[in-house]
Amino acid sequence: MSTDIKKAKLVIFDLDGTLTESKTDMDSEMASLLERLLSKRMVAVISGGGFDRFKEQFLNRIDYPPERLSRLFLFPTSATRFYRYDNGWKEVYADMLASAERKKIKTAFDCAFKDIHYQHPLKLYGEVVEDRGTQVTFSALGQEAPLEAKKRWRGSQDDRRREIVEALKKYLPEFQIQIPGLTSIDVTKKGINKAYGIRQMEKLLSISVSDMIFVGDALYGGGNDYPVKEAGVETIAVSGPKETKEIIASWLKTI
Repeated sequence: MSTDIKKAKLVIFDLDGTLTESKTDMDSEMASLLERLLSKRMVAVISGGGFDRFKEQFLNRIDYPPERLSRLFLFPTSATRFYRYDNGWKEVYADMLASAERKKIKTAFDCAFKDIHYQHPLKLYGEVVEDRGTQVTFSALGQEAPLEAKKRWRGSQDDRRREIVEALKKYLPEFQIQIPGLTSIDVTKKGINKAYGIRQMEKLLSISVSDMIFVGDALYGGGNDYPVKEAGVETIAVSGPKETKEIIASWLKTI
């Protein structure tokens, strides 16, 4: 890992499950490690969550000087949006879904639920199908579900996301459907995934794939980080924020 970082110009992190636990705030130790890394390398963060989620989990937990923030790049909602710092966080692009497309996706979810006789849990925590503008996201327990509840649900007999995705495909052949995180399904424009985000970084930051390293928790086949590996980026799989901290700390000893 130490040799990897020496050649890298840009280090890319997944958010949920990598820098933070799912939809929880980043802790002060991680914030400190990232600030030190930003003094040496550019850093990007890419996630299926919206920019409001980035602010709550990530930006509200850091207090970096402008020269550090100028080296930090944010790609929310599966890289359908890009924000960079210039006297405040500015949106560089947003690949918006048309209102008719968003309506079609939400209707398709209702149809898919009926097709497979899916029953929502009795207790929900907030919105189940959320319109994020550039992406529509299903969260089985609701957008504000506590982490422990999501961990219990994932992989249980109630986790029928793969069935839902198969049912969705016949209604949404022109869209990208992905299973990220613990309880979610994301629907975006076709071709929108983390490999798309890598291509945007190449173009907008003028950094080649060979000069990037990606750290994420879902690099297995079918995981929402796997397209990064397919794009040719050197990747490091982690089991959670604790391992991410160990990796960053080891890098900081060598650069």
